[in-house]
Amino acid sequence: MTRNTGKVHVVRVSKTGYVDKQGRRKDYSSAYLRRTYRDGGTVKNETVANLSALPDHVIDLIDAGLKGQQLVPAAGGVTITRSLPHGHVAAVHAMARELGLAALLGPAGRQRDLALALIISRVAAPASKLSTLTWWADTTLGADLGVADASTDDIYAAMDWLGSRQDAIEAGLARRHLAPAANPARMALFDLSSSWLEGSRCPLAARGYSRDGKKGKLQIEYGLLTDPEGRPVAVRVFPGNTGDPSAFTVIADVVRKKFGLAQMVMVGDRGMITSARIAALNQAGDGTARPDPYGWITALRAPAIKKLMAEDGPLQLSLFDQQDLAEITSPDFPGERLIACRNPVLAADRARKREDLLGATEKLLAPLLARVQAGRLAGAGPIGVEVGKVISKYKTGKHFEITITEDSLAIERRQDQIHAEAALDGFYVLRTPVPPDELDAAGVVAAYKNLKYVERDFRHIKSDDLDLRPVFHRLEERVKTHVLICMLACYLTWHLRRALAPLTYTDQDPPAPGNPVTPARRSVAAQAKASYQHDPAGQPYRGFRGLLEHLATLTRNQVRYTGTQVTIPMLTEPTAAQRQAFSLLGVPIPLTLK
Repeated sequence: MTRNTGKVHVVRVSKTGYVDKQGRRKDYSSAYLRRTYRDGGTVKNETVANLSALPDHVIDLIDAGLKGQQLVPAAGGVTITRSLPHGHVAAVHAMARELGLAALLGPAGRQRDLALALIISRVAAPASKLSTLTWWADTTLGADLGVADASTDDIYAAMDWLGSRQDAIEAGLARRHLAPAANPARMALFDLSSSWLEGSRCPLAARGYSRDGKKGKLQIEYGLLTDPEGRPVAVRVFPGNTGDPSAFTVIADVVRKKFGLAQMVMVGDRGMITSARIAALNQAGDGTARPDPYGWITALRAPAIKKLMAEDGPLQLSLFDQQDLAEITSPDFPGERLIACRNPVLAADRARKREDLLGATEKLLAPLLARVQAGRLAGAGPIGVEVGKVISKYKTGKHFEITITEDSLAIERRQDQIHAEAALDGFYVLRTPVPPDELDAAGVVAAYKNLKYVERDFRHIKSDDLDLRPVFHRLEERVKTHVLICMLACYLTWHLRRALAPLTYTDQDPPAPGNPVTPARRSVAAQAKASYQHDPAGQPYRGFRGLLEHLATLTRNQVRYTGTQVTIPMLTEPTAAQRQAFSLLGVPIPLTLK
């Protein structure tokens, strides 16, 4: 007997191991809508409908509905009330916590939270202070550090507080990285750079030699002190027309007096540690010799090298027949060691570049010669003006003999001068008073070439990562604090780049050069990264900034379920790269920053 009323249910029937007439093994699965009823003392089943043709998820919905579950559309069951980028600030904050940066800044409080947020923001999303202020509300950083409601006055007050703490912060970094226990070589690197300012009212703004190539802009100078591996330790800001030697004197006093470090070896380039600064470096205020003399490593300028290469000088080409490094002495530098180096690769590069510039200058001069010969340009004055415009473009005027009359122009290369300059190609000479039992010749060369780490830090501070320039602040102390924030952000970036190296193109294990004079080389693993772009698991490598942007896609969502008024914070499912990034940082992915 067929029943037309009563409850129905879903029945799934599976048949496995069925072999058809062709001997092929097949598995079947069917689904039916059935009603069960009792006929007398017998329980019987009635098939109401065959559901086998429906998709599995539709059958599941029918089954769940028949079992009494309340089904609603997915969009109606859960509401995401807010979604904020989280992964990038969480990673930077995790590194800041690992380094104890908050405690280094000063005692806990509102000002410290704001200062820490400014530093983390400079790493995660560098921008002006006012842009950063609005950005805090759009990431988990603002809510978790309690700074989302900060005002511009709060920002500037925090900057003033941080600036007043600069000496204590840098002294803490010096104890970590320059003290003898952490830095047995007792060595520090120092270099100077510049950045331009917008506006003209800052007392530090001045015209000077622009390392950014920004002609006509007022600028500031700032010197960065690091440990031998390039970790930033201290920074000093100077007026834009300050020379390298003056900046070196200031930082040497900071290291000696404020950090209390004796018998250091200061490494600086040839324009910074001059003979005059060397003479003053180890003199006390009364002109007597200091009991704690400082060592130093620097390089000679081209005229001094040329003098050493004179016929009777100690620097002869025969020294480099079998080697590219030789230690010599000269009466012009008593008590000092001179380490002469010749880099054939650098020599060939400079020769090529010189020839390219000379050829480019001659190409620009050719139309002028034609105009003079055709009589379209006459007069010694007008001809000289036009030649001056061209000859200064590539700064090659010293290599040309130029003869100008009222109706003629003759240009000829000064081959003797070109040959004399070419003789110096690839040569550089280092000078130091550090005795060989403390630092051998190869060690002196390696220490000087470590200035590349400071130059790398400048690239990160100015353009690659932290976007220090241009500077918009007007007050002198605010400008100094802005540079301090960038320096502390660079300190974070230094450690982040190293920790996250397996996910980026960074060379994790650069090979130690067998010869300190030859150019550095990337490891085979780093070359493979650049070639294949993906790791063995198919995961793409990224640049450091690209990795932070990828981490930012890890969001924290405020989820509210239907029928409730409570929201629950939940993270999106992290990608493999995001999981690995936090694993490399040694922390689980945090739901909140605190």
